[in-house]
Amino acid sequence: MVKISLQMKANLQNVTDVRATGEDFRWYIKVRCVNCGEESDSFVYACLMERTSMQGSRGDANLVIKCKLCSRVNNLEIIPDSIKPYKAGGSAFQSLVVFECRGIEITDFSPRSGFACVGEESGT
Repeated sequence: MVKISLQMKANLQNVTDVRATGEDFRWYIKVRCVNCGEESDSFVYACLMERTSMQGSRGDANLVIKCKLCSRVNNLEIIPDSIKPYKAGGSAFQSLVVFECRGIEITDFSPRSGFACVGEESGT
């Protein structure tokens, strides 16, 4: 099992924080099978509130995906305590979320709807 941190670096104007809102936030990612190297054609999403049972196992995961090439079933867990807002003012990359990956690695991220910002002057 490998833990992969999704990190971001941005220049924010009139905004102090950028955060993923709610437990139903969808993290859109592209993944690659570590067994055969096949990469997903389209973005798939993982959501903290959605759990899928793993075939042949007693466990479940936030994302369970079968490789099209080698037919291996891989999975991904979102570590709940790792979801943090991006804070303005830093020049370094900051972690937004940490994924625990089994059999896959993340190759791309697509920021879509569901992010909220805190205004510098208003605080909302």
